[in-house]
Amino acid sequence: MLSYRHAFHAGNFADVLKHSVLSLVLDYMTRKEKGFCYIDSHSGAGMYQLADEYAQKTGEYKDGIAKIINDENAPESLEPYLSLINSLNLNNTELDIYPGSPGIAKGFVRRQDSTHLFELHPTDITHLEDFCYRWKKVFVKQSDGYQGVLGLLPPPSRRGVVLIDPPYELKEDYHKAVNTIIKGYSKFSTGTYILWYPVVKRELVEQMRNAFSKSDVKNVLQVEFCLEDDTDEYGMTGTGLFVVNPPWQLAAQLEEILPYMKAKLGDEKSNYTLEQLVAE
Repeated sequence: MLSYRHAFHAGNFADVLKHSVLSLVLDYMTRKEKGFCYIDSHSGAGMYQLADEYAQKTGEYKDGIAKIINDENAPESLEPYLSLINSLNLNNTELDIYPGSPGIAKGFVRRQDSTHLFELHPTDITHLEDFCYRWKKVFVKQSDGYQGVLGLLPPPSRRGVVLIDPPYELKEDYHKAVNTIIKGYSKFSTGTYILWYPVVKRELVEQMRNAFSKSDVKNVLQVEFCLEDDTDEYGMTGTGLFVVNPPWQLAAQLEEILPYMKAKLGDEKSNYTLEQLVAE
């Protein structure tokens, strides 16, 4: 279908959760000198201008990153994420630039690390290639991200982070996303995998949970933040992540982040969960 454009949603509450977790995982990976491989299955444009017509049409960032970017009382666990966003906006009088997942990764990867980005959308791939100009050891491909991920595993360094972040335009994406991690895990069981999902229909999330629980994948953490209770109405009420082989302190960091997100981005109808879905 290829109609989804993340520019409409850049910096929203779902990005805050997804990118704060991605920042913590990448920050953890850089604590060892040995290089690692970052693989992004659905990369988008790389960087977004919040002043452009797409972001302004929805204004979703105003109820997301804009509410916390200058909060001096934000929990320490958000520091890697917020510092990166602030560094991109140093010369702006207002919050103007927001990174996609490739932009987050670029803030953490080092010379010894490699980055592989996949994107199918004909407009976003052009923006992504422009964004990656002069970025060394980055490889951009306009191809299917699910197959691209599997083709790169295991990485030569035997250290890696895989982000699977499809648009879920098709219901098949829920199955494909989980199945890609299950297949990837069979090839590279020590890697860290991050799978983002929207809460639109609870039954689809339950199908993902069941698939992980019945698989051979171990050490699966599930985190979810919902602005409101589940509903049969159209639209996304919440967001979540499955993290396979999370850094050992990630659960404790999320225990700081989640109540903060509820206080700053939600209201009395909002809720969150954090669960070790599959044991180590």
